[in-house]
Amino acid sequence: MMEIRYNPIVDEWVLVSSDRQVRPLQSKVSKCPLCPGGVEFDRDYDLAVFDNLFPAMKTKPPKVNPRNEKLLKNRPSFGKCEVVMYTSKHDSSMSRMPIRQIEKLIYVWEDRTKELAKHEDIKYIFPFENRGKEVGATLSHPHGQIYAFPFIPKRVKAMIESQERYYKENNSYLIPDIARAELMAEERVIFELERFVAVVPYFARFPYEVHIYPKRQLHHFTEMSTEEKFDLAVVLKVVTSKYDNLFNEDFPYMMAIFQSPVNPTSEAFGFHIEFYPPKRDKDKIKWMASVETGTWTFINPSTPSDIAKRLREVPFVI
Repeated sequence: MMEIRYNPIVDEWVLVSSDRQVRPLQSKVSKCPLCPGGVEFDRDYDLAVFDNLFPAMKTKPPKVNPRNEKLLKNRPSFGKCEVVMYTSKHDSSMSRMPIRQIEKLIYVWEDRTKELAKHEDIKYIFPFENRGKEVGATLSHPHGQIYAFPFIPKRVKAMIESQERYYKENNSYLIPDIARAELMAEERVIFELERFVAVVPYFARFPYEVHIYPKRQLHHFTEMSTEEKFDLAVVLKVVTSKYDNLFNEDFPYMMAIFQSPVNPTSEAFGFHIEFYPPKRDKDKIKWMASVETGTWTFINPSTPSDIAKRLREVPFVI
């Protein structure tokens, strides 16, 4: 079963993909399928991109039986699900990779954004990473994914509306303005370079949530200068290194990369990156309970400025 179904209660689309139940688990395979010589690769590689073997969307999706009911709507799962290999080294991670390797990864994200946007029916391109079993990662080899949606996801739609409203009211872009506000406040900044800043945002939903903001308005990777790509690589290295050194472990997180939609784009939408770690302490998980899941209203058990101070003091390796 693979199709997209419409939820009229909240005006959103849901991906149904039962084949994903048979995805491989690291603990149940003798050799990592993402390492050179594994199922996916018969030779060594530096970085690599391939179609997910267990996708939620395909460019040639199976046909669906259309529903005639007014409220029960479905459509084929058109889209693209890609896996992005950060490195061939199994025991590496973004926190341990050389900055130049992360920089090359940014160029891969840029290239895939360009290529996927050529599909006129693709509306949103979302690179992300799930790291750690705590957030459902089934393989530990350093990798991320890219989902190219045929619709605008509900939370992204809310971001677009908010940023476009802000631009109309202020004739200014929201994401760079938030970056400036956080820099002026200082207390939640954990790392800053000339072109990017990493903060625990004033409105953080998760205890160790970190956002990376550019200091000027950017829509996509494709607009970044060479210097901006390098600075972003450094900031990504610093943030993930601080995470790992916080509790001296491979720190789990979800990394969400937000770009402007495509076909068409939004002039007001600002590129930025958000990290959502599931931990609230070394041995405690911040579970998504009824309030968060049901109402989309988060309860943060920590004070963002206190967490920022703690992360700011954590050493990191460049």
